[in-house]
Amino acid sequence: MTQVDLILETRALTKSFNGFTAVNGVNLRVQRGTIHALIGPNGAGKTTCFNLLTKFLTPSDGQILFNGEDITHAAPAAIARSGIIRSFQISAVFPHLSARENVCVGLQRALGVSFCFWKSAAVLKQFDERAMVLLDEVGLAAFADVPTVQLAYGRKRALEIATTLAMDPELMLLDEPTQGMGSEDVDRVTQLIKRVSAGRTILMVEHNMKVISSISDTITVLQRGEVLAEGQYAVVSVDPRVMEAYMGTTYDEHQGAVA
Repeated sequence: MTQVDLILETRALTKSFNGFTAVNGVNLRVQRGTIHALIGPNGAGKTTCFNLLTKFLTPSDGQILFNGEDITHAAPAAIARSGIIRSFQISAVFPHLSARENVCVGLQRALGVSFCFWKSAAVLKQFDERAMVLLDEVGLAAFADVPTVQLAYGRKRALEIATTLAMDPELMLLDEPTQGMGSEDVDRVTQLIKRVSAGRTILMVEHNMKVISSISDTITVLQRGEVLAEGQYAVVSVDPRVMEAYMGTTYDEHQGAVA
């Protein structure tokens, strides 16, 4: 892998809290145009890494490079403007706006101004056509005018992906996109992520190994804040260190992989 292929790189990224090191010297290399999964047992430092990348937390040490530029000390708003857009474990949409209105709020980024929360709804009308395209992309066109509070949980997560896409991300960070879903919703959202990844780069934290194995190009395994292993699922899943880290998860002896 050459430097020009990298969209995101961390060098010895570290975060300590009152003497406890949550992320310790993490070197992460995300290749442009891929789906890169960040996995690990509870407490491994995955969400802390996401918070460092989006500057919800400030690194104690190390560097973050985006498209070869050092963004270690950039403000969260500057990170978003640069093209790194993040979703959260808990669905972050406006419950009493319609699905279309939620996407229109995200589309305001194209204006290059602050979000117009207090202006007339007419301000958002200029974004309706693009909003419908994005809703169709995530399978929600039929729910465009439904208040978000009435949407099933899986559809709310799909809407969150649509609002993320509305901000035209170069790099999408998805934090536990299938958390709390039934199997049908998991399958739907997994296919959605695969579909919207075309022409984009996705870095995702995910616990569901079926999801990871089916759509990830590269997997980085964290344990106690450090990189334990990295590579394709077929290689990483049979690494004895990874299997030991996942004690208590299902081990498929026929497949020889963490499942």
